[in-house]
Amino acid sequence: MKRKLLFAICLLCMTVSFHSCELENCKVCQQNTYDQNNNLINEGSESEYCGASLLRVEATPPTTVLGVTTKWECR
Repeated sequence: MKRKLLFAICLLCMTVSFHSCELENCKVCQQNTYDQNNNLINEGSESEYCGASLLRVEATPPTTVLGVTTKWECR
């Protein structure tokens, strides 16, 4: 009986030790701005995005105004 209880406790501890974020797809993204010659003008700060937030960022199309393009880049 003690063996089964010890086994159950060990199994529970192993299960709890897994972190759910490790299973998510996460990337570091930043918003960069380029001129019409594709030269980097402004580099945004890096942030980590996971799950639905990452999908939203990656689905955002580049925006061009007067030859200046702003787009999200993830790695």
